[in-house]
Amino acid sequence: MAHDHLLSSDDIMALARTSSAVARPCACRIDSFREWTRVPADFPQAQLRPAGTLVHDPYAEPTYAEYHPDGTSYWSPDAPIALRHFPYNRCTVQQCGVCQRACLTYVEAGGYYVEPRIRALDPRLIVDVAVDD
Repeated sequence: MAHDHLLSSDDIMALARTSSAVARPCACRIDSFREWTRVPADFPQAQLRPAGTLVHDPYAEPTYAEYHPDGTSYWSPDAPIALRHFPYNRCTVQQCGVCQRACLTYVEAGGYYVEPRIRALDPRLIVDVAVDD
């Protein structure tokens, strides 16, 4: 799939199920990134292949609204992966070419820094709910 291929919720769920079924260890350690994490300096970036994007329109500013109905936060390992909410609506989905685990990635851009972040796809946490306007 192309980097700019818009993934449906069914596509995401299929990738997440494939990813969670992988049992063998891999240098990517994608399965260890249960919450949003800074991409480690030693991460084997060359192993990743783009699977697609969650960005619906690259020219429109997506919402910054987060989705935490059960009191989780951005940093929680059990926070929902809410596909239409921040930061998921800015994510690229990538898959390890060695083990087939999948992850979400995006670049957090603060006032004075940029920080690439990563989170494993977990099928138990994926939700596709509308954003309240």
